[in-house]
Amino acid sequence: MSQTEKRPKRSFSGLPFYLVLIVILIVASYFFLNGDSGKSTSLSEALNIIESKDMQTEDVVLNGNTLSFKYLDPETGKKKEVSKKVPYDSEDHVLTILIDAQKNGTIESFEYKQPTDVSAIMSGIMIVLMIAAMIFIVWINFSRNQGEGRSAMNFGRSKAKLHDPSKNKVNFADVAGADEEKEELAEVVDFLKNPKKYSALGAKIPKGILLHGAPGTGKTLLAKAVAGEAGVPFFSISGSDFVEMFVGVGASRVRDLFDSAKKNAPCIVFIDEIDAVGRHRGAGMGGGHDEREQTLNQLLVEMDGFGPNEGVIVIAATNRVDILDPALLRPGRFDRRVSVARPDIKGRADILKVHAKNKPFEDDVDLKEIAKITPGYTGADLANLLNEAALLAARRNAKKISKADVSEAVFKVMVGPEKKSRVITDKEKRLTAFHEAGHAIVLRTVSETEHVERVSIIPAGGAGGYTAHKPDEDIYYTTKKQLIDSIMISLGGRAAEQIILGEISTGASSDLQHCNGIAREMITRYGMSEKFPNVIFDDDDEVFIGKSYGHTRVYSEQSAAQIDEEIARIIDKAYNDVLNLLNEKMAILNAVAHRLLEKEKIEGPEFEEIYVSGGVIPETPASEEPAAEEKVSEEPASEETASASETTAEKAVEESKATEETVENTGSSTEETASDEEKKS
Repeated sequence: MSQTEKRPKRSFSGLPFYLVLIVILIVASYFFLNGDSGKSTSLSEALNIIESKDMQTEDVVLNGNTLSFKYLDPETGKKKEVSKKVPYDSEDHVLTILIDAQKNGTIESFEYKQPTDVSAIMSGIMIVLMIAAMIFIVWINFSRNQGEGRSAMNFGRSKAKLHDPSKNKVNFADVAGADEEKEELAEVVDFLKNPKKYSALGAKIPKGILLHGAPGTGKTLLAKAVAGEAGVPFFSISGSDFVEMFVGVGASRVRDLFDSAKKNAPCIVFIDEIDAVGRHRGAGMGGGHDEREQTLNQLLVEMDGFGPNEGVIVIAATNRVDILDPALLRPGRFDRRVSVARPDIKGRADILKVHAKNKPFEDDVDLKEIAKITPGYTGADLANLLNEAALLAARRNAKKISKADVSEAVFKVMVGPEKKSRVITDKEKRLTAFHEAGHAIVLRTVSETEHVERVSIIPAGGAGGYTAHKPDEDIYYTTKKQLIDSIMISLGGRAAEQIILGEISTGASSDLQHCNGIAREMITRYGMSEKFPNVIFDDDDEVFIGKSYGHTRVYSEQSAAQIDEEIARIIDKAYNDVLNLLNEKMAILNAVAHRLLEKEKIEGPEFEEIYVSGGVIPETPASEEPAAEEKVSEEPASEETASASETTAEKAVEESKATEETVENTGSSTEETASDEEKKS
């Protein structure tokens, strides 16, 4: 180490150091005020010595709260001195003991001095010193934090972060799958670069731009890209950072934010999750005196009030535009609303190219194919998908990401990780196999827009198995038939349980919840009911405490009962149709279920082969058969395997016979139900 090099200084400043110092002072003052010079004798022992006739006690002095005397120790024959502190509330008691001892002759005399106020004065001084020390600590921290721009008492200062435009490397090239949204925001960038072009025509740039859409669609990224393209200061803050527990802090922070923005104009102020502070006023709890509403009022004034606000553009993002206050959305504040939608197939391909720049892929990986099988995915979902694929490749120590890794990542993101270690009984496994086979067969038969990707009986997420299916293309409108088909697909699992096993289980609880929700929306939101055609009863939106607090139903009890009856009618009809369909596809149902019991997982092409063949199970590929060496080396084991396979075959025959009987019984009951419905109609 060179001599010129300075060692880092150890700093003893800070709140912990001062707290320790205060504790030391308190302990020291305690021992100072209540300490004793006699360490071996307690006050009670000292009084016993005075009262004892065997001890020769002399020079007894009670000076205020101190008792001192000398006595002859009979064991050593030497004189000892004792000095003890007397508690304030025990002085009279000690004085009484000394008077009694003098009367009894145990002591000749004693000296009593009136207590002085020195101890009280010293204790008062210590209290004052401790209070002064605490004030000094607060002042030191206040001064230090104020120098660093974060005063402990400065609650009204804005928490917005100012991003240096020279360090903002995000631009429109980093935003993919949002071409129309970028066009809407390009005008803002052009205005910030060439303001005279617009002022010459009398045009005014929008004061505020509201980005709204589903989570993960890239609203924050778009705001960063605008600031990066314009090369102007960028203030970012969350809506929840305005409101604190102290009254008036939110409004003060809004004023401070816009004051800082005006000093750095032209600039961009980005408020993320503005619904935290911009919710509807005047309803719910708090009324007009709510702190959040005061903050919103100040925000409204700053965006379009009497004061000038030139060169400051506010960009806000939210997932719940429906709960924002109307005054915040009017022209003059948020003039332009940009809906950031989920990307289409072309947008998803562009997003995948952006996230695949730093990832090595095998030659068989096609990003366009990934975009095709991921409809409805947002940019955040696609980034997570490729990251999961990279993690799967790293798990098997591969140098590149393969197509299988991407395919497995799709299912992992869709249904969650598989729990292969979970122990499942044979009965539950058989129930799950027929349940998932029912879903897959109904989907393949009735759906015109979706196809089966995978059928599995391996537990994943919170389900015992899953049937993964994807739409063939992006769907923007849903027909009544598609909704009915979705209900039938959800009921396929329970119907298969009833047909094959003769009983139903709780495994269909989420399926029933899904189909009941669709049926209710068909009636109340979409006007697709036969009894109530073209009638909407309720928007059925999520009740929000600020805007919809006290929300009441807009239809009568009689209509509510009829809606429930209509829901039951739609689901019952769909369930009977599913029973008929599975009875017709019984061979396929058995084949798919038995294949699932063998392999636990069927991919889409193999399922399609079984379905098209009418229930013929394809031969197992050679790669999946046991090795020939094992068959030759273990002949007794092969005999056991053969006998086990014969037993399994016998069970399969018995199951098929039972299935045929069930089919006949179910078919007759279904025909009776259908005839009853025809009579009713």
